[in-house]
Amino acid sequence: MSASKRDIYLVIGGSGFLGRHIVEALLARGDIVSVFDIVQRYHDVPFYSGDISEEGQVGDALRKSGATCIIHTASPPHGMDDPALYWKVNVDGTKAVIAAAVANSVPKLVYTSSAGVVFHGDNLIDIDERLLPPAKAMDAYNESKAKAERMVLEANGEGGLYTVALRPAGLFGPGDRQLIAGLYEVYENNQTHFQIGDNTNLFDWTYITNAAHAHLLAADRLRPYTPEEIAKVKEDLHIALPYINRTTGDRRMPTSECRPLGPYVTPPPNAEQITAKWNDLSYTGVPRPAVRSRFDQLSDAALAREDDNQLQVAGQVFFITNGEPMYFWDVPRIAWRFFDEHFGTNKTKRSLISLPREVGMVLAGAAEWWAWLMGRQPGFTRFRVTFSCVWRFHNIEKARRVLGYEPQVGMEEGLKKTLEWWVADKQKTAKA
Repeated sequence: MSASKRDIYLVIGGSGFLGRHIVEALLARGDIVSVFDIVQRYHDVPFYSGDISEEGQVGDALRKSGATCIIHTASPPHGMDDPALYWKVNVDGTKAVIAAAVANSVPKLVYTSSAGVVFHGDNLIDIDERLLPPAKAMDAYNESKAKAERMVLEANGEGGLYTVALRPAGLFGPGDRQLIAGLYEVYENNQTHFQIGDNTNLFDWTYITNAAHAHLLAADRLRPYTPEEIAKVKEDLHIALPYINRTTGDRRMPTSECRPLGPYVTPPPNAEQITAKWNDLSYTGVPRPAVRSRFDQLSDAALAREDDNQLQVAGQVFFITNGEPMYFWDVPRIAWRFFDEHFGTNKTKRSLISLPREVGMVLAGAAEWWAWLMGRQPGFTRFRVTFSCVWRFHNIEKARRVLGYEPQVGMEEGLKKTLEWWVADKQKTAKA
């Protein structure tokens, strides 16, 4: 289902964290790519400076670059106390991008949304794309991202423009200035022994090159599918997907075709054959059927209600994650132990102080009040307490089935690469 001809790409926000990785992925496969941003940090592709909320400036970049596909990643980072800026970039900016794309006959728009648009402060367990954003958003960032996502999806089919929105969760990787920076600040402040909650809540993360990979897949498949292609996707829905094994390694389910020998008094005549099949990791046997209920978004009944629209990319939204949810506090502790090993310290050896969520909320409220009184930005907030205590992981079967998305880098490898980059970057900065 790859594109019949090569696209020319304009990455809006291409100087940012995700945008830069998308640019690098496009260059790596030999594509023509330009960047539209307010700041130029790299000089290996054509660059157009401009205000995303000005349709004329976006349109000018589209004409000069010759773009046939826009990948729109631009957004202020989460956590800023500036609702007007979020609205200007995420809402007004996205509106201008859509208008410029239609006016210049650009056929493809891939939009970077956020998994946070559906977060309402309570547990989200194995949710899929049917869950709508809450009536009242958690904050200005997610409110503006949800509004922009809705505009992008509603624009699908307008003036020959095809659109898709991706919702990555918990981005991290080399170049990240938020997650690892925050964890390092906690480490420097000798606060690694504090924990809010019981750490039984699973949380989704996404390594940055996996997110970039998903954007390229979405761009390649962003077109109307033929009836034959939709029929093939639908047929494959009856076969179970393999486990995501980037970190955990291969797992096998015993079947009648491939199973351990089991207890016996006298081995069966074909004992050697049974053992050989089980020990042969390349042996797949008969594909396992996918078991679906009427509550499954990809069941026959659900697809009948949606007219098979979910089985193509255009006009759809997809959750993108590593597919390896982890207990929330495990990621910070991996980072802090890495810092201990690298810097020769033992900050993670202190006894753990675990506070219930309710206590954390009271303390965070007091910290917010004190920060307001002193005219500072609070570092410890009720939102962060909520964030660290809830279950938040997503079902990515739709992305795997329709986009063909599979995580390329597992959590273990991704965290190692990220932390090694962070330490090297800190050392480079210290020498400068």
